[in-house]
Amino acid sequence: MRKIMSLLSDIRQEQLLSAKEKGFSVSDEKFKEARNFFENADNVLSGIKTNDTGNELREVMTTGDFAYAIGEFVQRLVIPGYQRKVFNFEAFIKPEKTPNLMPVTRYQRRSGVDDLEYVGEKGTPRPGSVDDATKRQFQVYRWEKQYDFSMEALINDDLGYLENTAPAYGEAARRSLEKFVSRMMWNAVTQARLLALGALYQTNGRLTTARISVARMAFNQRVDARGEPITAKLDYLVYHPGLADTVAQIQNSTLVPELATNGVNVVKGTFTAIEDPYAPGVAPNLPWFAMTGWQSTGIVPFILARWEGQAGPQLWRKKSDMEPVGSLLGAGGMGNPIMGDFHTRDIEFVIQDMWGTYIDTVTDGNMFDVNGCYTSTGTAP
Repeated sequence: MRKIMSLLSDIRQEQLLSAKEKGFSVSDEKFKEARNFFENADNVLSGIKTNDTGNELREVMTTGDFAYAIGEFVQRLVIPGYQRKVFNFEAFIKPEKTPNLMPVTRYQRRSGVDDLEYVGEKGTPRPGSVDDATKRQFQVYRWEKQYDFSMEALINDDLGYLENTAPAYGEAARRSLEKFVSRMMWNAVTQARLLALGALYQTNGRLTTARISVARMAFNQRVDARGEPITAKLDYLVYHPGLADTVAQIQNSTLVPELATNGVNVVKGTFTAIEDPYAPGVAPNLPWFAMTGWQSTGIVPFILARWEGQAGPQLWRKKSDMEPVGSLLGAGGMGNPIMGDFHTRDIEFVIQDMWGTYIDTVTDGNMFDVNGCYTSTGTAP
């Protein structure tokens, strides 16, 4: 027995020494107390009385005695994610619906009929003409992403990290749609088409009060297919995030902010500015895009079509092909969805949305009507 007590004493000394080497507070007094404890036990076994007080020696337990149990602090926590910017494009995009996934055709009248002409006495009026409508087509496509989780991953997810991903799927669908709308304006075909139309549709200038005024005057000179003036005005300005302060200064200044004179800021309060977080460009070459409001002018710059059977994103989960039974002869029942696939135990999700736009990407890009558009690459002072 005394040999066992000696071994226990050595083990305890090694424990204290190991805790001290790992940085825990273990005083010399603690080593002394441990030695005295086992020496006292050894003396009792030998029949030697340790003291006359009648009290037993006690060792006080401290953090150093529990190097792992209470010496390490463990906390599992999910840190909240970033707050994402939103592209509020709904103001300038005209919504449309399609009955299916095939191209839908609309016919746009882009001019009126001939002017009246003077006819002299006993004269015969000349025949008039009517321009044919312009064919416009748009189509809806399917957009999806699939996610697979193992049964073990979902069961072991004590933080709810994977269980609460449904909102993230919705954010992904919205983000994808916003990027799609952004590409309508900034894709190469759209930009090239406006450049080819000349100064009334495109400029390379950086965003200033004077250039917004130039864009407004360009809209003011819009004409139909017969060259007749039509009502068009700059209602919306979509800009790169790096132009936020420039836009705010232009919108809030009573005087022209770029001039040292007392020139009146005539564009103040005449348009709504919308930031596009996905607009391309590197400072100082930051683009901007001006558009008419389809509600106020009837000129539709862009459209966003949806299948009428699905107004927004939907989340789908594959049904489990397993069923629980009480025994080999027992009746089956509905399987728990978390059990997933019979062979692999995979749980499968799909996030799906359906949208599309004008599909004449060869000539006009995604612009439904170029009369509603004006752009600038922002590449020149």
